[in-house]
Amino acid sequence: MENSIRVLIYEDNADLRTSLGQLLAGSPGLTLAGALSNCTQAEADMERLRPDVVLMDIDMPGCTGIEGLRRIKAVAPTINVVMLTVFEENDRVFAAICAGADGYLLKKTPPARIIDAISEVRAGGAPMTPAIARQVLRLFPKTPPRPVSDESPANLSAREQEILGLLVEGYSYKMIAADRGISIDTVRSHIKKIYEKLHVRSMTEAVSKALRQGLT
Repeated sequence: MENSIRVLIYEDNADLRTSLGQLLAGSPGLTLAGALSNCTQAEADMERLRPDVVLMDIDMPGCTGIEGLRRIKAVAPTINVVMLTVFEENDRVFAAICAGADGYLLKKTPPARIIDAISEVRAGGAPMTPAIARQVLRLFPKTPPRPVSDESPANLSAREQEILGLLVEGYSYKMIAADRGISIDTVRSHIKKIYEKLHVRSMTEAVSKALRQGLT
């Protein structure tokens, strides 16, 4: 299908792998590129299956999801990788973010949210469940804000600071649009400007920088 998002699943649980595959295969705008039980051949899989988005389990035999994430980003940095896991521990969240994860969802996430997250990550977002967003907040303690006049240290406007703050809290593009009474296109426009002002290329980098520098 033209413009369809190709999604590859790595999941060692056969039942979950099958159910996720069926969910994706039946979703308009998505194409199931593959569903594999391990990521030991991650580099070759990227070349062979050419996914746009990877749903990556963390705890798999032979090669962990975090190591698989590193391998994918090394050979294909533009492929979006969303960790899909039962784990909420700080060390795993931190390791995944540092390795370049573009999103982090729990396996108990409702199917509709998983589908939304795939589109969101392709649009430049960093989908996270609220529980994970709270973990990220604790991982990156804020530094004391510097005295400023009418603008933030990164010269963000008041509206841009609001939107960045909602992203830090784990809001999706749709949730931000609804919360602020603006269109999703307007949200995307604000986020593009935030990227430019923060000198970042991904939402994970933007959230990390915001938390480290106390920008929200």
